[in-house]
Amino acid sequence: METITTPTKSQADLLVEAYQRKQRQFRMGVGATWGVLLLVLIFLFSGNSVLGFETIQLDTEFMRQNFTFIGSGLGETLLVSVLSISLAMVLALLAALGRLSTFPPIFALSTFYVSLIRGTPLYLQIFFFFLALPQLGIVLSGIFAGVLALGLNYGAYMSETFRAALASVGKGQREAATALGMTPLQTMRRIVLPQALRFAIPPMGNDFISMTKDSALVAATGFVHEVMWRATRVGRAQFNNLEALLMAAVFYWVMTLILTFFQTRLEARLARGDR
Repeated sequence: METITTPTKSQADLLVEAYQRKQRQFRMGVGATWGVLLLVLIFLFSGNSVLGFETIQLDTEFMRQNFTFIGSGLGETLLVSVLSISLAMVLALLAALGRLSTFPPIFALSTFYVSLIRGTPLYLQIFFFFLALPQLGIVLSGIFAGVLALGLNYGAYMSETFRAALASVGKGQREAATALGMTPLQTMRRIVLPQALRFAIPPMGNDFISMTKDSALVAATGFVHEVMWRATRVGRAQFNNLEALLMAAVFYWVMTLILTFFQTRLEARLARGDR
C-alpha cells in the first residue's frame, strides 16, 4: 500500500513566515497607535469637559463655511511646487555637473551659486525677487518670484544629491563607454544619467514633499492665493485664526501623506530593479 507523505517546511520557510508574521503584527500595532492618537486629537478639540478638564471648543460653523475656500488653494500650492521642483532639478543637475568639472570657471560658478543660496534664508530670497528686483526695473509676479526662489533654493541643496548620484557610477563604466567610441555627451546621456537618476529620485521625493510645505512662505507676498494665504486671510477677517490654521494644517498633512504614499511605492519599485 502506497503511503502519501506530506512535505515538511524547511527551516528557511519557517523563518520567512515568522518574519512576515512579525511584520504584520508591527504594522497592526502602528495602525492601532495612530488610531488612538487621532482619537486623542479629536477629543482635545471636541469642546467637552471630562473630570474637570476642558477641551478646546472649535467654531465648527466657521470651518464648514470656509472649508471649500481654503481647500481651493491646493491647486495653486501644487502648481508652485511642481514648477519649483522642475526648475530645481535642472539647476541641481547643472550645479552637480559643474562641481564635478575640472574647468576652474565652471567649478567656481557652481560652488559660488550653492554657497550663496545655502547661506541665505529662503524667506529672504522670496522677498528679494518680489520686492528688491523692482528697484532695478525687474518686476516679477508673486507666483513667478516664489517659483524662482524655491527653485533656486532647492536646486542648491539638491545639487549634492545629484553630485553623489553621478559619482556613484563606476569609473570603469565611463572608460568602457569611451572604449566603445562614445562621446562624453553620449556617455553621460546613455550610461551615467540613467543610473544616477535611480539613486537621486528617492531623495528628490523627500525634497518635493518638503517643497509643498515651504510653498506656504510664498503666501507672504500676498499675491499667491494658496492654502496658507487663504487660511490667514479668512482667519483674520473673522477672528477665527485657530480654526483656519488647523484646517490649513490638515490640508498640508493629508497632501503630505498622499505624496509620501506614492514616494514609498516608487522607492519599492526602484528597489525591485536592483535585485
